Amino acid sequence: MADPFYITTAISYPNGRPHIGHAYEAIAADAIARFQRQAGCDVRFQTGTDEHGLKMVQAARAADKPVAELASEMSGLFKAMCDDLNVSYDRFIRTTEPEHHAASQALWRAMEERGDLYLDRYEGWYSVRDEAFYDEKELIEGEGGEKLSSQGTPVEWTVEESWFFRLSKYQQPLLDLYSSNPDFVRPESRRNEVMRFVEGGLSDLSVSRTSFDWGVPVPGSPGHVMYVWVDALTNYITGAGYPEQGGDWRYWPADLHLIGKDIVRFHTVYWPAFLMSAGVPTPKSVFGHGFLLHRGEKMSKSLGNVVDPADLANAFGVDALRYFLLREVSFGQDGSYSAEAIVTRVNAELANSFGNLAQRTLSFIAKNLDGELPGVGKVGPVDALLIEEVIVACAGLKTAFEDLLLSQGVEAWLRGVFACNQYIDLQAPWALRKTDPERMHAVLRTLVRAIRMLAIAILPVIPEAAGKVLDQIGATERDHAAIDDESWYDTHTATGFRIAPPTPVFPRLELPAGEG
Repeated sequence: MADPFYITTAISYPNGRPHIGHAYEAIAADAIARFQRQAGCDVRFQTGTDEHGLKMVQAARAADKPVAELASEMSGLFKAMCDDLNVSYDRFIRTTEPEHHAASQALWRAMEERGDLYLDRYEGWYSVRDEAFYDEKELIEGEGGEKLSSQGTPVEWTVEESWFFRLSKYQQPLLDLYSSNPDFVRPESRRNEVMRFVEGGLSDLSVSRTSFDWGVPVPGSPGHVMYVWVDALTNYITGAGYPEQGGDWRYWPADLHLIGKDIVRFHTVYWPAFLMSAGVPTPKSVFGHGFLLHRGEKMSKSLGNVVDPADLANAFGVDALRYFLLREVSFGQDGSYSAEAIVTRVNAELANSFGNLAQRTLSFIAKNLDGELPGVGKVGPVDALLIEEVIVACAGLKTAFEDLLLSQGVEAWLRGVFACNQYIDLQAPWALRKTDPERMHAVLRTLVRAIRMLAIAILPVIPEAAGKVLDQIGATERDHAAIDDESWYDTHTATGFRIAPPTPVFPRLELPAGEG
């Protein structure tokens, strides 16, 4: 049986429409999931929506809709975004599902049985926007003298009866976790921030609310609903079958929680503490990626620069958008995008480099060899050298992706593309057609082999486009295909496969009207 690999995104809060930041996280997680499937793992990939909490109540009130109706409507938009971006999730979870309510209540009971929950009165600062509690020491002063959270969001003084979780009890167990598993919080800069926070001391956490009823009811405590982050974080084990009701518990602990850097504390302090309390293993790794900026600025409705990912996908194509985001942004750091940057990057690297390589090679075969795959021909050392360069480039992508260095992985892959373009220019098969047909065959055979390897390696990033390239050469393998396997070529030649005149897979992009 294949080794399990469980990857999750943060579940999106659907009080507004999806934006490009949501798309970026979903695309990155999808590329990792596809890569792990290629590696032979039994992948479980979960995403979804976090539909409870005060923000949803307020958004529904503003829209003059029942909150359940708004939740269903907006959740549908997030699911459609994933489908439109070719995100290959195995489960799209909604926290309003009865199964999730049952899992959340089971986790609560387990923490209660451990003696880690107690009823008290909460008085303190609360940010509705962050759905988070803040200590006085974490507040800053706004321009008008008002109190703001450390994230710059408004806070309000809240007083209500609440259940509390004994977070303070888990300070040392958490520090021990970070010490014994350095990869638990990644990248290192996030790990350092989390360790400093925990070393500074932990206060017990308010984990229920009584001021609204849109949430998971606290078992045995009428009038209380769970703090939204208890409920939201539990989705990861709901999807893994907790409390072992679904048969998929073999996927836990999760291999990777992929989240934005602004919610690292919830996932690396609160979440493992809840799990320790409940006697559930902690996840193996939490990776906090950076923000996606528009022309270097953080996106906000007031600046008018919030972009719908569907608009970008329609303007440039799904695979072009996927490629740009994973290539342009150093994973874990903030990155920036613009229409001009997408056009420049995609044209230079996909259209002019990989696309042009495949187009002129396959067009030449279709036109001059009647589409027949070339025979062995007159092989020379330069051919073996190219194949070795491509193998090294694809191996570089593999190593980088294993370390979540996604941009560096694509950069390594490009070195193989550039080597192929240099090779075809120097070998000039169009000239060899008249002077040395046997040598032409060897060159074209080498190029087709190289194109296959490069297309398989880049499938996790641009699955549709790379799949079309593989279809054009009749290489139907997708997952688990051995990149440096030459035998497929001879087997394929024996079947009489012919390459049809190819359609360009990567047309050059143009700036949409009004951009630039």
